[in-house]
Amino acid sequence: MVCDFETRDGLIRVSCANCVFGSSVEDFDVCFAKTLDKILQVRKVERIILAGIREYEYDYEQTKLLTEIAEVYDKLMNREKLMSFARIGSEKCERCFPKRVSELQFLLSEMLRKDPIGAYIKINRLIRRYTELGKNEKPMCQKCYEYYVNNALVKIKQELEKTSLIKMVKDKIHGYKPGDRSLYREIFTPLIRPIFMLTRYMPIPPKNGTPLKRYKVPGNIIVEIFNVPGNVRRFYHVSPPEFRLSDEKYSIIDSARRYMAEHRPSETETTQPERARELITNMGMELIRRMSLDAGLRLSDEELNEMVNILVRYTTGFGVLEVLLSDEKVQDVYINSPIGTTPIYLGHDDFEDCETNLIPTREDAEGWATRFRLLSGRPLDEANPVLDTEMFSPGGRARVCAITRSLSPEGIGYALRRHRERPWTYPLFIDAKFFDPIFAGLMGFFVDGSRSILFSGGRSSGKTSLLASTLIEIMKRFRIVSVEDTLELPLVQMRNLGYNIESLKSRSVITRVEAELPADEALRTAIRLGDSCLIMGEVRSTEAKALYEAMRIGALSNLVAGTIHGESAYGVFDRVVNDLGVPPTSFKATDIIVISGRLRTADGLHTFRRVLEVTEVRKHWQSDPVEEGGFVNLMEYNAKEDTLKPTETLINGESFIVNEIAKRVKEWHGNWDAVWSNIELRAKVKKAMVDYANKIKNKEILEAEWVSRSNETFHMFCEEVRKEVGSLDSKEIFNRWNEWFKDQLKTIV
Repeated sequence: MVCDFETRDGLIRVSCANCVFGSSVEDFDVCFAKTLDKILQVRKVERIILAGIREYEYDYEQTKLLTEIAEVYDKLMNREKLMSFARIGSEKCERCFPKRVSELQFLLSEMLRKDPIGAYIKINRLIRRYTELGKNEKPMCQKCYEYYVNNALVKIKQELEKTSLIKMVKDKIHGYKPGDRSLYREIFTPLIRPIFMLTRYMPIPPKNGTPLKRYKVPGNIIVEIFNVPGNVRRFYHVSPPEFRLSDEKYSIIDSARRYMAEHRPSETETTQPERARELITNMGMELIRRMSLDAGLRLSDEELNEMVNILVRYTTGFGVLEVLLSDEKVQDVYINSPIGTTPIYLGHDDFEDCETNLIPTREDAEGWATRFRLLSGRPLDEANPVLDTEMFSPGGRARVCAITRSLSPEGIGYALRRHRERPWTYPLFIDAKFFDPIFAGLMGFFVDGSRSILFSGGRSSGKTSLLASTLIEIMKRFRIVSVEDTLELPLVQMRNLGYNIESLKSRSVITRVEAELPADEALRTAIRLGDSCLIMGEVRSTEAKALYEAMRIGALSNLVAGTIHGESAYGVFDRVVNDLGVPPTSFKATDIIVISGRLRTADGLHTFRRVLEVTEVRKHWQSDPVEEGGFVNLMEYNAKEDTLKPTETLINGESFIVNEIAKRVKEWHGNWDAVWSNIELRAKVKKAMVDYANKIKNKEILEAEWVSRSNETFHMFCEEVRKEVGSLDSKEIFNRWNEWFKDQLKTIV
C-alpha cells in the first residue's frame, strides 16, 4: 500500500510506489508532511528511506533536520496546546478567535508540516502585521493583539529558530516565496538508487567543490573530478546513464529484471560469464522492446541498447564495479568494511586517491562475493577468509582480493586492481615517460637474446604491466607458457593477436584451495610442456626454487621472466635467497633485474611511476653479490633530469650479459659498435612510433596490434638486409621499416 512503512534499528522505510505525491522531501511538500507524521509515530529515527521508482535515503544528519521540525510541531500542537483559546486571547477578544484559530490551524497543520521555511517567513510577516495593527487600535484591542503575538506567534517563531533547518536558511530567505522548494534541494541531498540496483549514490557534486576535469567514458558515463576545500583527496563524481533515466524507463528495466529473475537461463547456459552475458543481452533486447511498446514508449536504437546494457549490468554483471572499471583512468578500487557506511574509494591515474559518490550496500557485497566464489571455484567464508580471483567486464578487467570474517572483524571488504583492457606496450610506456627509448631497445635485445629477467618493485610500481609489455616483444614464432595464481597478464588479448600461448593457473598461496595445483608443481609442469618462453606471473613462495630450476634449464634457449617484490637488486636477492630459500649460487641464473618504482613529488601529494634501474647479475661471485661485485647497473634513473640513462658500463661495452648474447651471434661477436648500433636501432624504431603518434594525434598506433606487427616486420627487414649485405645495417633496416610504417599510417590518416 502507498505510504505503508516498516521500521528496523532506527530506520524508517516508506513504500512510495504509485504515490501521486512523490517520494522525496525536498521536492514534494505532501511527502515532507507525511514523513514528519511517521517520525512522530516511531519517535526514535536515525535514517529514512522513501522507496518509489527510486529510493531516496536520508542519512542521520538530514533525518535530524526533519526530526527537529517534527518535534516542534508536536510540542506546539500537543504539549503547548497552542490552538487553545488561552493562547490566542482573553475572553474579551472572543470575536477574533475564529479567525485566529483558522490562521494557526493552517500555519501549523499545513505550512509547518509541508514548508517550515515558508511557515517561518509567514510567522514573521504576521508578527509585523499584528504589531502594526495594534498601534492603531483602542487600548483593549491593542492588548489583545499583543497577547496573541507574544503567546502564540512569537512562541512559534522562537521554536522554529531553535531548529537547525531554519538556522541554515535564515540568511537566504530574502525573496523566498512559500511553496518554492529550491532551498530544500540545497539542504536535503539524499543518497539515491533506482530500485533495480543496490548501490546508493549522491547525485549532486559536493558543495563548494571546484571542478577540475570532466570527461566521458564509453557507455555514456560522465565523470567529474572536484577539489573539495580542506580535503587533499579529490572527489570522483560518476554519473552513468542509469542515474539519469526517466521514471518510465526505470519501471521498464525493473519489470524486465523481475521477469528475468523468474525465467533464468539453465545452469549449463550460464557456466561461462561471456555466454551468460550474451544470453541475457538477447533476452533483454526483446523483453525491453516489447515492454516499451506496451507502455506506449517509443525507443530509438541508441536508447534501447543503453537500457539493455543497464539491465545486463545489474543482472549478470557486477553493477557499479563495471561502471568504475570502464574508466581507463581508474587504477585501484577500494571497498572497505563495514560496507554501507563509507563510500567507494579509488586510485586515479591523474588525480590519485579519490573519494567517489557511490556507497555500496551489504546486499551488494554479498552478491559480489557469491559471484566471485562461483566464477573462481574458490571459497570465501570464516574458514577461508581471503579470496584471490579476477573479474572481467566489457569495460575492463581486474584482479580481486576479497576478505571477510574471521580476518576482517567488520565483514566483507574488497580491493580491485584494474588492468588495462589492452596490453601495455613499450611505445605506450615511452609516451607516458615510464622509461626512455634506449631502455626499450636494450630490453628488446635481451628478449631476443633469451635471457632470464626479473621485474621488481613495490606494490603498484608497474612491474606486472612492464612484464606484459615485454611479452609483446617476443616474436610470434615462439610459444609462451605462463603460470599465474590470478590471471593478470593480458594473455587472451595476445592470443587474439596471434601469439602462441598456453596459460596455467596455480593455487593461490593465500587461499590454498586444495583442488588447485601448487605453484611449484604447476611451474614444473610448464617446463615439461615443451620448448617455450616461460613466464611466471609473480614469484611469491616455494615456486621460486622451481623458477630458478627453469632459469638454469632455459637461460640459453628461451626467455624466462617473472615479477617479484623488491625495491633494489639486493632486495630481490635477499627475498629470493633468505625469504624463499633459493641457494645463493642458484640466484646466478638471473641475468637481468629491472626495478620500477612509484615516486612522489616534493609536496608529497602526487606520485608517478618510473623504471629506476636495470641491473645485470654477473656470475663470478660466491656468496654476496654486493660485496663481490655481482650486481652491475646498466641503466640508472636520474631524478634531476627525470630520465633513465645508460651507465658507462653499458656505453663502453663492458656489460657481461650483453657480451654473452653478442658472442653467440656471428655479426656481433667482437664488434661492440654493431651491438650498440642494434640496441640504438631498436630504440629508434620505438621512438619513431611515439613521434608519429603525437604528430598525427592518434595513440592507437602505439597499441599492441600495431606494435606486434611492427616487431614482426622489423625482424623480417633485419633478415632481408642481412642476406643482402651480409650484416645488420641499422640505417638500411630503419629506412625500410620507416617506409613500411608510413605506408601503414596511410590506412588510418
